Amino acid sequence: MKILVTGGAGFIGSHLCEELIKDVDNYVVSLDNYSSGSVDNHIKGVKYIQGDSIDIDDLVDFVPNIVYHLGEYSRVEQSFADIDIVWKSNNNGIFSVLKFCLKNKSKLIYAGSSTKFGDGGLGKSQSPYAWIKASNTELVENFGEWFGLSYAITYFYNVYGGREISHGKYSTLIAIFTAKYKKGSPLPVVSPGTQLRNFTYIDDIISGLILVGRSGSGDNYGIGSSKAHSILEIAKLFGSEIEMFPERKGNRNSSAVICDKTRELGWNETKKIEDYINSIIKSSNK
Repeated sequence: MKILVTGGAGFIGSHLCEELIKDVDNYVVSLDNYSSGSVDNHIKGVKYIQGDSIDIDDLVDFVPNIVYHLGEYSRVEQSFADIDIVWKSNNNGIFSVLKFCLKNKSKLIYAGSSTKFGDGGLGKSQSPYAWIKASNTELVENFGEWFGLSYAITYFYNVYGGREISHGKYSTLIAIFTAKYKKGSPLPVVSPGTQLRNFTYIDDIISGLILVGRSGSGDNYGIGSSKAHSILEIAKLFGSEIEMFPERKGNRNSSAVICDKTRELGWNETKKIEDYINSIIKSSNK
């Protein structure tokens, strides 16, 4: 298989590349602009191209069987200030990727956003990021209907694990808590703290992506833990002091988990967030 992963130097993309390249018959290429990705995430055997998804047709010189499109802006609260970046990366980028896949008859695996299902469906309009990602899933579906594009749409739920970004505005919650815990600093929790999240281990995300790439077709391939935890509950698992911060726009309270179609492909979660946090605490106390 010839496989292109946009965002292949990022948190999730690098793990996907790492798993795909284990098959010696796979040719794996990453296209990444390194806005949040890093050369530290490069995997041996993978070819790396630096550039934006909007320029995919000029930068990629082979015909992929599958395109995993993970290379989009992916922060909710920050998207209000970064709306120009979100529009260019996510809105303009998806159009170029769709045309590229159509021209090359490549199957597209698109990483949608679970914000689309937040707060009973209201979540898709709560931030620029959520709205554009939800709109993109409709465009992918329409390209399938209008032009016969082969596609599957996945949705991730609060991914955690190795290579998370722990500093800066693109950092993720578990990575922030882990870094603060190791420094002995209070854990920052945005009010009210009762927001529910389905934290999902990176290996479980990748196994779901592989299955969807192999056998999925259409929309609604959620990949997420069946158990939800509040942010305060997660912070308390670390046993550290907690510092509360004011509420922020776009911060949904809950999100429906839609994993039935993914489970039908044989997917199941394998790791619990409680066990992961316990392992961090144990390793830090050695």
